[in-house]
Amino acid sequence: CKQEMLQKKNAVLVDGVILNGPITDSKAGEKFVEEACKIIMEEVVQKADDVTEKVCEWQAPETLKQILDLEMRDTGECHQKLLQLCRDVIQYSVKTNHPRFFNQLYAGLDYYSLAARFITEALNPSVYTYEVSPVFLLVEEAVIKKMIEFIGWEEGDGIFNPGGSVSNMYAMNLARYKFCPEIKEKGLSGLPRLVLFTSEECHYSMKKAASFLGIGTENVYFIKTDERGKMIPEELEKQVQRARKEGSAPFLVCATAGTTVLGAFDPLDKIADICEKHGLWLHVDASWGGSALISRKHCRLLHGIHRANSVAWNPHKMLLAGVQCCALLVKDNSGLLKKCYSAEAAYLFQQDKFYDVSYDTGDKSIQCSRRPDAFKFWLMWKALGTTGLEERVNRALALARYLVEEIKKREGFQLLLEPEYANICFWYIPPSLRKMEDGPEFWQKLHQVAPVIKERMMKKGSMMLGYQPHRGKVNFFRQVVISPQVSREDMDFLLDEIELLAKDL
Repeated sequence: CKQEMLQKKNAVLVDGVILNGPITDSKAGEKFVEEACKIIMEEVVQKADDVTEKVCEWQAPETLKQILDLEMRDTGECHQKLLQLCRDVIQYSVKTNHPRFFNQLYAGLDYYSLAARFITEALNPSVYTYEVSPVFLLVEEAVIKKMIEFIGWEEGDGIFNPGGSVSNMYAMNLARYKFCPEIKEKGLSGLPRLVLFTSEECHYSMKKAASFLGIGTENVYFIKTDERGKMIPEELEKQVQRARKEGSAPFLVCATAGTTVLGAFDPLDKIADICEKHGLWLHVDASWGGSALISRKHCRLLHGIHRANSVAWNPHKMLLAGVQCCALLVKDNSGLLKKCYSAEAAYLFQQDKFYDVSYDTGDKSIQCSRRPDAFKFWLMWKALGTTGLEERVNRALALARYLVEEIKKREGFQLLLEPEYANICFWYIPPSLRKMEDGPEFWQKLHQVAPVIKERMMKKGSMMLGYQPHRGKVNFFRQVVISPQVSREDMDFLLDEIELLAKDL
């Protein structure tokens, strides 16, 4: 092939490399993409609502390594081998779009969001300047504006980023910058001991952010929560006063709207009162619970969120925008995000461009390359409308309520607490333990039940359901309802299957 190219007229060879024409076989590549997309349609999209399919085809790690043939070689594989690898990857991956995948705070398949992802993956854009990403910057602006309306702010700012954990880190750093702007140039030296406050039930990203930003995990004061997992405002007040007496400098309170395990919503209005009293930045981690704002029936869960200075909200969870789709929204509209994060790279953000450079929003991000995640949310929102998104939230919470009532009817099932969101936490007590006296031995034995049931359901492939111990309570199941593919029959199946899997325990 190389000799043939060299013999062509005007062939150019530099350092042993032929520079004439493209080296890729476009026709073969197009054919491969066509065949791969056909596999995706047949094995993923068309089977998304098929409950007869397995949630996962479980294999042990060493076995799976052999099945997949993970080794990279000097020469490339033929297309048929690659297409088989595509089939294998799909076959042995967890089907998070399966109606009986209840394991995480995301699930299900939205067809419009998926089409949007196909488009962005094919175009391969990066969202930092208008000249390189005109459509997606305008889309992000429109989506952020609409999300800000649902929070209840008259104006604001925001940016999409890779996950709620990053949103929380953004907010923590932004609050610190607002408290002491000189930190951007001078760093940590000479600063007082900064202290922030969050609940015992907060997401673990708060500790990670404090560590990453040099604040230190010891300077995160965890506020006690009540029996439902909500931050106790009186305890927050005590801890703020304690920090001041210690000579520390409080600067941030992070409230949670939808905790990871119990699905609890902190009392935002009362927390906002304390923040206003002490001049503290209020950040609300609504990564999980923020989508309730779309529902006129359930938005009361976040009453008072309009008083926050910043909000993290992940549409890839309850609204099914597809991982990842996460926004940090900021009440300040004076350019605080850009002031905090800008580095003014002259090769990207020239001020003498031929268009309005205010649309070059990349300098308010900690990233350079950034995915157009807002687009999949936008296309889905355009397709369903706000009423369609609202119905999605309302149906998920109605199914959660149905499951709770069914749990109450069945022998052997015991709720931890009445849920207020889509997290249903419960124990399953097998027949052998039902007459056992409540005590240390009982709880020790019950602690071992959920892991066995989880192993059996995974190996059978019938469903996926998470479990965990929590705050002194032994292992319990946490079932999360999200996907619109889920039905009442799936709720009944979940309880029946647990009973079936545990009948000999």
